[in-house]
Amino acid sequence: MQLVDVIRTSAAVAATRARTRKVELLAQALRTAAGYADPRLVEVVADYLAGTLPQRTVGVSWRGLRDLPEASAEPSLGVLEVDDALTALRGLSGPGSVAARRAVVDGLFALATAEEQRWLVGLITGELRQGASDGVLLPAIAAAADVPETLVRRAVMLAGFPGPVAVAALLEGPGALEEVRLEVGRPLRPMLAGSAPDVAAAVNGTRELAVDTKLDGIRLQAHLDRAATPPVRLFTRSLDEITDRLPEVVAALLALPADTAVLDGEVIALRPDGRPHPFQVTGARTASSADPAALARTTPVTTYLFDLLHLDGTDLVDEPAARRWDELARLAPGLTVDRLLTADPGAAEDFSQDALRRGHEGVVVKDPQAPYAAGRRGAGWVKVKPRRTADLVVTGVEWGSGRREGWLSNIHLAARDPATGELAMVGKTFKGMTDALLAWQTERFLELETGRDGHVVHVRPEQVVEIAYDGVQTSRRYPGGIALRFARVLRYRDDKGPDEADTLDDLRG
Repeated sequence: MQLVDVIRTSAAVAATRARTRKVELLAQALRTAAGYADPRLVEVVADYLAGTLPQRTVGVSWRGLRDLPEASAEPSLGVLEVDDALTALRGLSGPGSVAARRAVVDGLFALATAEEQRWLVGLITGELRQGASDGVLLPAIAAAADVPETLVRRAVMLAGFPGPVAVAALLEGPGALEEVRLEVGRPLRPMLAGSAPDVAAAVNGTRELAVDTKLDGIRLQAHLDRAATPPVRLFTRSLDEITDRLPEVVAALLALPADTAVLDGEVIALRPDGRPHPFQVTGARTASSADPAALARTTPVTTYLFDLLHLDGTDLVDEPAARRWDELARLAPGLTVDRLLTADPGAAEDFSQDALRRGHEGVVVKDPQAPYAAGRRGAGWVKVKPRRTADLVVTGVEWGSGRREGWLSNIHLAARDPATGELAMVGKTFKGMTDALLAWQTERFLELETGRDGHVVHVRPEQVVEIAYDGVQTSRRYPGGIALRFARVLRYRDDKGPDEADTLDDLRG
């Protein structure tokens, strides 16, 4: 199967707003992949259509993809040929790896057309403009294999990624999907929290709930298997492995009295007084080199656990949370997150305010009877945290794709640098926009247009927008040196000019 076939499917999916048509296109591509002799092709095609890499990371950033060789005139790359090259990239390390990586990149991209080069850059950097979401890819897998969608969804939650599930569904059948179980050493999708505006909306006094301190750290899924090598594996919220970057966490888990376990928690860098460092201090640990000398210069992190999904041969994901918490308290009494069990809204509010005073994000309210809903956001967990806002200047906008085709969607956000007076980009967002707002901002920013660069429309820096965000982290990508976390649009501020926008110092706090 040729890469250009995947790219054409990707483009066709982006070009239609109809969900049923998206599902049809994806299902047809998966059926085509299943018709080839190599079963690996189904997994790779499913991942590529989702905008992800089977390798997850390949050790090449956008900087390593700036200077590419001249594009090929005709498409010739096969999907598995690309996968083999990316696997080779993933395996390069040590002396001489920079030059070897450059050679692999040049060799791959020299065989790619200009269209394929653009698509591959987006795939490798995680910024592919069309990546099929679970909402269309999982129904497409079910349709392609003629199996119930519920089976596919359950299997993906436990397997973590859709690629292997697509292989099981299309090549092995529903029986194989039913056999997918939690597997120690293989990450499953984390349970996600809904949100509430305040504690009273989450704790109404009718029944006892758990109120957990919400830490602003790195979500961590920990797998312990003393018979495996390595015996501990650590995965982030996005299921990337970071075991070699957190040796103190590995040591803490090896001290637990269990042979096998899967745990959910958070790691966070704390000051000597127990208050958290800014998020970027904790976040630096996931970006650090595995070199022991480099790790020795970073701030240690503290491990907090709040759920237990498997213990010594017994899966607990379908058990009530109260049972999982009891088992966790016995297993790791010194590592559990602060938790209050209460039906009293006043007590829950006091607990929340204390968490905020100690520098944490807020609280998560949890139902003691809820199972662990892997990969889903629902009423079992509800987060409550104060909203941070900033007034920023829009300096550019990107044309949308898929349902947003024809509208200017992703806005570039900038704050003023107080040292120079210049605007410095601190992030992008397309969140929080209604259709009416998209229509308004398309008209508004075309009026302010100063030029274009591909799909980006540059605009005069005149429009102020109020943004809600969860925090700030350091960034090498943006000239301001910081980036907003989970930014979303609240409203446009016509009552403010760009000289009244927030500064980099305001954002840093």
